[in-house]
Amino acid sequence: MSTIDLPVSPSDLRTLAEQSNAWPFEQAKALVARLTKAPKDEVLFETGYGPSGLPHIGTFGEVARTTMVRHAFRVLTEDKIKTRLIAFSDDMDGLRKVPDNVPNKEMLTQHLGKSLTRVPDPFGTHESFGAHNNARLRVFLDTFGFDYEFASATDYYKSGRFDATLLKVLERLDKVMAIMLPSLREERAASYSPFLPICPRSGVVLQVPIVAHDAKAGTISYDDPETQERVTLPVTGGHCKLQWKPDWAMRWTALGIDYEMAGKDLIDSVKLSGKICQAIGGKPPEGFNYELFLDDKGQKISKSKGNGLTIDEWLRYASPESLSLFMYREPKAAKRLYFDVIPRNVDDYQQFLDGYARQDAKQQLSNPVWHIHAGHPPKSDMPVTFQLLLTLVSSSNAENAATLWGFIGRYRPGVTPQTHPKLDAMVGYAINYYRDFVAPTKTFREPTEAERAALQDLRDALSQLPAEATAEAIQDVVYEIGRREPFLDHKKAAKDGKPGVSLDWFNMLYQVLLGQEKGPRFGSFVAVYGLPNAVAMIDGALARSA
Repeated sequence: MSTIDLPVSPSDLRTLAEQSNAWPFEQAKALVARLTKAPKDEVLFETGYGPSGLPHIGTFGEVARTTMVRHAFRVLTEDKIKTRLIAFSDDMDGLRKVPDNVPNKEMLTQHLGKSLTRVPDPFGTHESFGAHNNARLRVFLDTFGFDYEFASATDYYKSGRFDATLLKVLERLDKVMAIMLPSLREERAASYSPFLPICPRSGVVLQVPIVAHDAKAGTISYDDPETQERVTLPVTGGHCKLQWKPDWAMRWTALGIDYEMAGKDLIDSVKLSGKICQAIGGKPPEGFNYELFLDDKGQKISKSKGNGLTIDEWLRYASPESLSLFMYREPKAAKRLYFDVIPRNVDDYQQFLDGYARQDAKQQLSNPVWHIHAGHPPKSDMPVTFQLLLTLVSSSNAENAATLWGFIGRYRPGVTPQTHPKLDAMVGYAINYYRDFVAPTKTFREPTEAERAALQDLRDALSQLPAEATAEAIQDVVYEIGRREPFLDHKKAAKDGKPGVSLDWFNMLYQVLLGQEKGPRFGSFVAVYGLPNAVAMIDGALARSA
């Protein structure tokens, strides 16, 4: 796939990046400033994943956005400092509740409290529920081509990778407790310990009071809640894990993490973990708090509820690039993540790509496609929009790709599935989207008498156009027919100085003719659909409402 690359040297690119206010560069600049104060040979980026449920789009968003910041940092440092991205899975956490969107819920109920890597896989494909969800995450990240290193909390705890820092937490337990206790309710504070022993008998991650700790021996003691026996365990070697806020701080310290972003709901947690990180001798990472994704009801999406969109669902209806654009846009603004946001992001991605080749190097660094494609966006070659394809499927009830390609081939001779594979993929997306979301809600509105008269005039005007009429010529006719009451826009004049035509005219066409609220430019639609088909469609609407 060919890309659009302007001849810019690394140093010139760095200079332009330093002037850019695109948010990935703003984040990367803070990281550069951090290194100016404390130089390092390698910078570590981290994203966290809680595998208590299947991966969702929010998980992808964090990796995609962090990857954009990482690339921006590489540009600002001319790639002279090594970078790594660690995708860390908290798979040693106890299973607190059974997710809504998994099979074999009764079986999972019997294993509540155990580490996710000790809970059997309800899907029956992996050695544990944690391993199953980790695998799903990795397959997805690999599909998108992310450059990352996967890390498992279970592996890191058990291998001893965290031992030295865990002992430091135990050694400075009083400082850690002084940070945590003010944030807890009185009841929880009374029995709180940052260390959670993992019961040797049951494998359950225990939330029990710690009755003794020995920093020199590196152990904690607790009373088994079932047998009442006193148990002493080392805090190392995977015999214990930390509560999640101290755990986050311990991980930042042990691994030397330089950058990690988090959701807005974790602002207080980030502050607490940062203080603990400093208390045990570490330096909190740079990062920012992004806004949350909401479902169609305005509720926060969550892995356990399974609301909002799944990764697989978005990719059934649209390209990976459109999803990346959704993630790039306004990361600090709350956004609905539901099916109706897909068409706009598909077409907006294409518009950004179309505009990229016409921009200078400075403008390109503010174009989302530069960040989506790590500085090397592909050449734009999409002859029709997603909205137009949806309207074609809707108007013709063409639920097969061959029919759609018949329209496209007439509109753009020489364009085929072989010459335009990305368009062929988009044809499939449009058919899936129409079947699942447009067809079930399709309702045709009855035209008023004035609208019937306008439709009749439009039908007659279109029937008199030559077969080879361009989309622009058709649009001119549509516009002129609409220049009448009640569609006049007296506030906005046309090029000839006469009153303009309001959107009500075009919306009426889609509502009456196609049973949908809006659509693409009507002239472009008719050019692809064909004048005889458009005339027949108007005839059908007039007969239906007679």
